[in-house]
Amino acid sequence: MIEVKKIQKGFGDKIVINDVSAVMQAGKCNLIIGSSGSGKTVFMKCLVGLFTPDKGEILYDGVDFISMNNEDKKEIRKQIGMLFQGSALFDSLNVERNIMFPLDMFTKDTYAQKLKKVNEVLERVNLKDINKKFPAELSGGMKKRVGIARAIVLNPKYLFCDEPNSGLDPQTSLVIDKLIKEITTEYNITTVINTHDMNSVMEIGDHIIYMYKGYKEWEGNDKEIIFSKNEKLNEFIFASEFLKDAKDMRMLEQTGKIDNNRNMDDLIK
Repeated sequence: MIEVKKIQKGFGDKIVINDVSAVMQAGKCNLIIGSSGSGKTVFMKCLVGLFTPDKGEILYDGVDFISMNNEDKKEIRKQIGMLFQGSALFDSLNVERNIMFPLDMFTKDTYAQKLKKVNEVLERVNLKDINKKFPAELSGGMKKRVGIARAIVLNPKYLFCDEPNSGLDPQTSLVIDKLIKEITTEYNITTVINTHDMNSVMEIGDHIIYMYKGYKEWEGNDKEIIFSKNEKLNEFIFASEFLKDAKDMRMLEQTGKIDNNRNMDDLIK
């Protein structure tokens, strides 16, 4: 579990994160959503230690990450897996060496031990026997799965995903969402996802934080978000008339006022 207490982060005279508190729940997909400039990226970078907040606390299992010495921070970082936007694979390394990179950095395992772990995570993300392929030979969805394999090869307690569906088609995005959700539940990981993808919000949003101009504007789950009366949140999620109609349809289904098999066209008419 990660607990954030009243953190603030600014650059010069501009405050980007303002008095934000939240709890990232273990075994859950914790989503951070918000428009560009809302502060969600800076918030995630504070959580992983890329930025140091000006005020507040970030507690990893009850211990303040901000006030730790460098050695203790290194131990926490060993427990963090990171799926970067665009996967961030090394083009010059094959799949095996890409996934092995964190093991080379943080362990003293033998090559045989590292290879065993690489093969285990490749099998977990349904990519057996592609060890010697290079990133240029992979599809976008395969790159994402290799990125996930690399992120979990150290068996992390915490998994951070920055726009995991960026650049993917809707069907592949659903596959990646399902995989992240399964891994989160199976290994009881505290997963934090920075996303614009509303499909992800509805499919795997166990816990959702909506950021607006540096503040935490709303907090809830994928069921509660449909019924939210927060105007800023609704403007962000249901920006088009089509999505507003879809929200009305979902609300009527949830309340049992219409048959959930009814076609959405009937509602729009």
